[in-house]
Amino acid sequence: MENRKTVRKWFWVWEFEKEEDWLNEMAMNGWVLESVGFASYHFVRCEPGEYNVRTEMHAFDESYVSFMEETGAEYIGRMMMWIYFRKKTEDGPFDLFSDIDSRISHLDKIGKVLAVIGGANLVIGFMNVFSPSRAGWINLLCATLLMYALGRIHGKKESLEKERLLHE
Repeated sequence: MENRKTVRKWFWVWEFEKEEDWLNEMAMNGWVLESVGFASYHFVRCEPGEYNVRTEMHAFDESYVSFMEETGAEYIGRMMMWIYFRKKTEDGPFDLFSDIDSRISHLDKIGKVLAVIGGANLVIGFMNVFSPSRAGWINLLCATLLMYALGRIHGKKESLEKERLLHE
């Protein structure tokens, strides 16, 4: 029986919760995330349900990684701006976001990154749309996709804000 496998799979930025659910489902089936690459996930065999996996958009910060490791979490790796951790389920609950406000703050962080990159693509696209190479259209297409992603993240944030109002 193989002890390692690689799965190539794509998740959009607004599907980070779906990605995390999938990684935890894999762990429940005896495959825990060992490392991550661009649209590729490398797994190693484990006891089914032995680990929980969490993801977060977070700039690389050694002190944050050290803090997480002090809580019993293992740093798996990062892909672009996303950081991946795993923790043994026997060590207790594992959440990176302790309450609604921290989840909203995370969505704000994602939204700001999308807005900056999308805005830059929009400006570059408009500046180059009439250039001989027509490369500006690619930037405009990217800007459209990024603004769509921003809308999806904003919708999640609004849902959490409504939920927060219900609990106040």
